Amino acid sequence: PMGGYFNVGDVMIFVAALTFNPLIGGVAGGLGSAIADIIGFPVFALPTLVIKGLEGLLASLITNKKNVYRDVLAVVAAGTEMVIGYFLVELYLWGLGGALGEIPANIAQIAIGGLIGIPIALVLRRRLPEILRD
Repeated sequence: PMGGYFNVGDVMIFVAALTFNPLIGGVAGGLGSAIADIIGFPVFALPTLVIKGLEGLLASLITNKKNVYRDVLAVVAAGTEMVIGYFLVELYLWGLGGALGEIPANIAQIAIGGLIGIPIALVLRRRLPEILRD
């Protein structure tokens, strides 16, 4: 690996994307992640804004908020976009070897994001109307 960092930000991206609308999913994905990159790995801030913004947007567009299978499909599709997006950026920055070396960590981030984010989103979708009403 070329020095990127592993984080669990995808949990929050998927929680936002699967719970709220595509705008919130895209903004949560793009802005939150880009800010983290400005602090931790600035060369990725702009690509992250686009890649993670699309990740949140796609996940939110695919889920129907009533079927956990659509949530899983949303995570897989959005995660695939993220892995491909970062692969292309890393290919440009570091060449094929460096880009290939980052794929496992990117897949792990998606897996962890989905495994933790989907259950949280399921609870929020069920409880949020009641919480907001109080």
